[in-house]
Amino acid sequence: MMDLALSIMQTILIIALSPLFAGILRKAKARMQHRTGNSILQPYRDIAKLMRKSETVSESSSWLFRFIPYVCFGSMVLLALMTPFILADVAAPYGDLISMVYIFTLYRFMMILGGLEGGSTFGGMGSSREMMMSVLIEPSLLLSLMALAGLTGGSTMVSDIPRELIGMGAIVFAPALILAASSFFITLLAENSRVPFDNPATHLELTMVHEGMLIEYSGRGLGLMELSSMMRLMIFSSLLCTMFFPWGLVFTPSPSAILIGLASVLIKILLVMLAIALIESFLAKYRLFRLPNLLTASFALSLLAMISLYIL
Repeated sequence: MMDLALSIMQTILIIALSPLFAGILRKAKARMQHRTGNSILQPYRDIAKLMRKSETVSESSSWLFRFIPYVCFGSMVLLALMTPFILADVAAPYGDLISMVYIFTLYRFMMILGGLEGGSTFGGMGSSREMMMSVLIEPSLLLSLMALAGLTGGSTMVSDIPRELIGMGAIVFAPALILAASSFFITLLAENSRVPFDNPATHLELTMVHEGMLIEYSGRGLGLMELSSMMRLMIFSSLLCTMFFPWGLVFTPSPSAILIGLASVLIKILLVMLAIALIESFLAKYRLFRLPNLLTASFALSLLAMISLYIL
């Protein structure tokens, strides 16, 4: 019962902190570009405003259009339950990395379906671009996680991998871990529609991917989709920090250990957000047909990570 309570508390913490880190990312990006930027609390205000507004639904859409935001949000809540955010052993006792990849795929599929359900040209264009990128995103994501599992003895349970890495100690310098983490970071940028794959701050019809799929949503539906996107970025960042670099993760719950674990994961996620802000400040969005080259590089890194397990 205590483990279940801790898992629920951890999940609530991920949901609550996701808009905050989205605001920190926007603020850091603005400061790096010599702009003032909005408050780091602005995402909370935006979501609260959207939740209070009524929805406008296209006449050509079906019941699925209203249902999709709840499926997307529910899938992110499920992933939050499976993510070792502060505590390792209470996170997803029955889940593993492969099931997490399938849930991420479910989320992407529902977003693509939502873009098509709206019946607009821009929504269909964003959905088709997302499908093109997902062909290379999913193999890279799965292979980088499998390389991590192979490095720690073959288990794909999210609670086993951090413990194995901690036990290995100096494994942080292993080429397989560095290559797999690099591939996962590129996948993080692609999955969350960040520069150079997409620019989430623009609504230009010739460049948008993520925003194109949301262009027909409004009110509560748009609020849920925006919150789900923020949670996805938070979950990916948490997986990078706790699965690949689990130092500071709590295995034996106690008040002092939980506080130390919370401080550790927040600092690591903050560094990830600053790295994303730095990339978005110095790189421009790639042209659409150059994106497969970068995703192929991510796949190659994960493949090299897998190969290095057997030759080094």
